[in-house]
Amino acid sequence: MPTLAVLRAFLSDPLCERYGLELCELADLPSGTLYPILARLEQVGWVESRWEEPEAHVAGGRPRRRYYRVTTDGAQQAREAIARAYRARRQRVPGWVAGPAGGLP
Repeated sequence: MPTLAVLRAFLSDPLCERYGLELCELADLPSGTLYPILARLEQVGWVESRWEEPEAHVAGGRPRRRYYRVTTDGAQQAREAIARAYRARRQRVPGWVAGPAGGLP
């Protein structure tokens, strides 16, 4: 269930890069649960990450952020995983799981 919450957070805006704390809030998960999930998703190619430029965090007076983004393949795989989870619980699959028109993530 925690992995599905992270996938739903990414699919809420698949083109958006998100940093860890933001994902913690969106998925309603503690960081100790979130980061291992992100590492696994990155290993299988569903998510990619990058560190922000040092100037951004220095100017903001905060620690450097690592940004995560769902890949095109990851978005499709995430939709399929969520649909399987809904079907396994014999629940109606939400329309948003189908993804946006035009083949975008």
